[in-house]
Amino acid sequence: EGQLVESGGGLVQPGGSLTLSCAASGFTFGIHAMSWVRQAPGKGPEWVAVINSGGTKIYYADSVKGRFTISRDNAKNTLNLQMTSLKPEDTDVYYCNAGGLDGYWGQGTQVTVSS
Repeated sequence: EGQLVESGGGLVQPGGSLTLSCAASGFTFGIHAMSWVRQAPGKGPEWVAVINSGGTKIYYADSVKGRFTISRDNAKNTLNLQMTSLKPEDTDVYYCNAGGLDGYWGQGTQVTVSS
């Protein structure tokens, strides 16, 4: 059974930085596109960043472009999201995803941006 485990969330002041990590196991990580998706209570999911299997194509939501960087290490089965210049509106639960809506999902990690 495939599993994704996120880590690295927490409380940070506006303008600060955080790095989220996602550890994958139980499936062939290197063949899947990977994504970071965030969702606040009562709102729909927002696909924050997507990276293809080889790491050569990357998509960012306009809301995070220039501030967030997605990366992957297929040798270590890990996915990262470096977040800089954080804003209060970045406050959300962040989920790691493999293979799209019908793929694998992590349990989520809370990111709170507040002074």
